[in-house]
Amino acid sequence: QLQLVESGGGLVQPGGSLRLSCAASGLNLPNYAIGWFRQAPGKEREGVSCISSSGATINYLDSAKGRFVISRDNAKNTVYLQMNSLKPEDTGIYYCAAKNYHCARTESYWGQGTQVTVSS
Repeated sequence: QLQLVESGGGLVQPGGSLRLSCAASGLNLPNYAIGWFRQAPGKEREGVSCISSSGATINYLDSAKGRFVISRDNAKNTVYLQMNSLKPEDTGIYYCAAKNYHCARTESYWGQGTQVTVSS
C-alpha cells in the first residue's frame, strides 16, 4: 500500500520549534520530490517548501526562508521539515506530497496532514 504519513505536529508557543516528518511506504522515495504544504482554516492551501529527488534543489515560501529547513533521508524513506521561530501565522494543517523527481511537477500522492498550532 502506497502511503505518506505526516507526524510531529502539535501545539507550540510563538518562537518555538517543531520538526515534522513525512514517512513514505510503498514508494521508491529517491524517485520523488517531496513538497510540504499547509492550509489554515478558510484559506487556500499553499506550498511551504519542496526538495527535489536528489536534494539538489530546495524551495521555500518567502515567509519560511531563514526559519524552516527541509531535508530528506532516503535510507529512512523520510523527509523532514524543521520549523523554527514559529509564528501564529504558521498555524494550519501541514501536508506532504510526492512529485515525480522535480518540485515543479504535479503532486502524485498526498498524506492526510498533521496539525500545527502556534499560540500562546
